[in-house]
Formats: sequence, C-alpha cells, structure tokens
Amino acid sequence: MRSEKIPFRHIALEGPIGVGKTSLVEILAQRFEGVMVLEDISNPFLPAFYEGQPGAAFQVQVYFLLSRFQQQREIRQMNLFQSLVLADYTFPKDRIFAYLNLGDDDLKVYEKLYPVLEQEVAKPDLVIYMQASVPVLMERIAQRGRDYETEIDPEYLKRLSEAYSYFFFHYRETPLLVVNTDDIDFVKNPADLDALVQQIIRCRRGTQVYVPLGSSRTELRP
Repeated sequence: MRSEKIPFRHIALEGPIGVGKTSLVEILAQRFEGVMVLEDISNPFLPAFYEGQPGAAFQVQVYFLLSRFQQQREIRQMNLFQSLVLADYTFPKDRIFAYLNLGDDDLKVYEKLYPVLEQEVAKPDLVIYMQASVPVLMERIAQRGRDYETEIDPEYLKRLSEAYSYFFFHYRETPLLVVNTDDIDFVKNPADLDALVQQIIRCRRGTQVYVPLGSSRTELRP
C-alpha cells in the first residue's frame, strides 16, 4: 500500500496532440485509485477536418464543445464525492482549438456559445500542462496509429504548440505544473513516473516548471 497521496481532488492534464495526456491519466488513476474522465475522441467530423473539407472545422469544433461541456458538468457532480478525478483535457482547450481552426465568421458564432457554457464548468484544483517538441509529438502520434491522425501536418502541430504556450504563459486560474516530456517515458520507465509524481505531490500555488534533463531532473520555480 503506497503512503503517498495527491493533495488534490480534481486534476486536469493538458497539452498538444500526442503529448501523452491520456496515458498519464490512466497511470495516475490506477496508482491513486482515481476516476478517469477521458475526452470523447469519436468526433464523426474529424476525418473530414484533417482532409481539409470545407465547413468541417466548425462542425468538429461545435461537436467537441458540446461533448466537453457535458463531461465537465459530470465532473462537477463527481467533486461532491471523495474520489480523485483525473481528466485528460481542460475546458479552455476548446477555445484554443477554435481560434486555431475557425475563420472569423465561425468564431463570431462560437463566441456566442462558449462563454455561456463556461459558466457551468468546474475549475480543476491543479492543471498539468505537458509539453513536447514537434518531432516527439509526430513520433508519438505515429506510434498510437489512429487512422485519421495520419494527415496531421507538422506545421499544424507547431502552431498548436505555440497556441498552448501562449495560453499557459498567461494562465493564472489554478495551480499549474508545466512538464517538458521530451526526455522522459513515464509509461515504460518507473523512475520517470516516480519523479513526476513527486512533482505533482509537491505542487501548491502558482506555476511550477519541471524540466527533466536525462538522468538528472531540475525543478524550476519562477
């Protein structure tokens, strides 16, 4: 029986496509007997979006917005109980993608919906923002082998990563742990996972940045 305990009841992981959010949620949920909230990735409009079909971006975005909203309302109910809740996304993710993918006219419609729904969403106690370089993201996307992701352009991943960096540079809503995942494998390497868990346990306020460097790991506190 582990003596370690995470001092949070609702943790949300965030970061670009392929960074490993779902894998980490699954591992943490097993280790700490948490409840997983995994994003619905079965969006029927995704293949058309990655193929560049007209109108698909707006269809994808609205579908995800409503799906994420429904799940986030369920998280609010879960928080009434004592189980640790682990989600592999945050609600503001939807807005990040919307501003990356939608044109001006579609954004006008989107901005009528998002603020209304956002009011009903519970904020997590801790957000873990996972970073990785574009080559690492591309490699991990290829390894998981989702058919509709074979069309992802590295330039799109670059712009997405930059959008995430901009968002979290200004983020102040909750405690935030920024983790560079380029040089760690928390799935296959128990030492990497243990080191990351200790970073999570020690988080309290503000923003902390964790940059593992090979076998030596450095924690920076801005």
